[in-house]
Amino acid sequence: MKTRFALVLLAAFLFLSSRAAELTVPDNVTFERDVEYASAGGAKLQLNLARPKGVSGPLPAVLCIHGGGFRAGSREGYNKLCLTLAQRGFVAATISYRLAPAHQFPAAVHDTKAAVRWLRANAARLGIDPTRIGVTGGSAGGHLAQFLGVTAGVKEFEGADNPGFSSAVTCVVNVYGPSDFTKSYGKSVDAHVVLPMWLGGDVDSARAKHIQSSPLNWVTPSAAPTLIIHGTEDKYVAYEQAVWMRDRLTACGVPVELLTLEGAGHGFKGADAEKSEAALLAYFEQRLKK
Repeated sequence: MKTRFALVLLAAFLFLSSRAAELTVPDNVTFERDVEYASAGGAKLQLNLARPKGVSGPLPAVLCIHGGGFRAGSREGYNKLCLTLAQRGFVAATISYRLAPAHQFPAAVHDTKAAVRWLRANAARLGIDPTRIGVTGGSAGGHLAQFLGVTAGVKEFEGADNPGFSSAVTCVVNVYGPSDFTKSYGKSVDAHVVLPMWLGGDVDSARAKHIQSSPLNWVTPSAAPTLIIHGTEDKYVAYEQAVWMRDRLTACGVPVELLTLEGAGHGFKGADAEKSEAALLAYFEQRLKK
């Protein structure tokens, strides 16, 4: 068992190393790795940061949050999007956050809010406009991005890192993130494994946590404008989760758009991936640029 686990870790390391090696940083972009943004629960949390060269600020910023079922994944997966955003005049950061089962909800929420506050705390140095910060993520990252958009100023979710700055975001692009965990069981191929690890039990033994951690339950008229991108054939996060979120935001008078990709599953590929990225870039251009 130990040998198998070691091989899995080695494979993951080699995969991430190969991704890093393949990354080509454009001449008009500055790219910094392994920047510490917080220290929480004994963990040193880091981000990678992309900024355009030779562009006068202050610039809008985008925070990218990786997926992986709250228990896996790597910030490296968003490096290329960060470079693309930087080429378009954004400051972009991709972050690591604490993972389950060692760190359960709301640890990851605290970390993402700390990252937003770090961007504001360092806005002058990085050339960021602190009033224009967007956030995106996919799957678990989509959930965390959406959670940022609906819980600005909710004290129980703020955490202690980088105090004195707001964790509010200007807008959200939620890529197939879940909205109501109480209805995930039976509609997701891995909810019965993922959610107990992150929430400390299943929907029967930890129902309060399932309710508390569902962004659908925190929507108010002050929620951030949101673009949701979801495929109709998603087996991990059912498409209806996106519809519920759209309808709740609409009912509260919050600007929201739902881009439905017919026949697409979880983890877009090919034309679906291209449509998703194009929509994301256009949305941030619209919402964050003056």
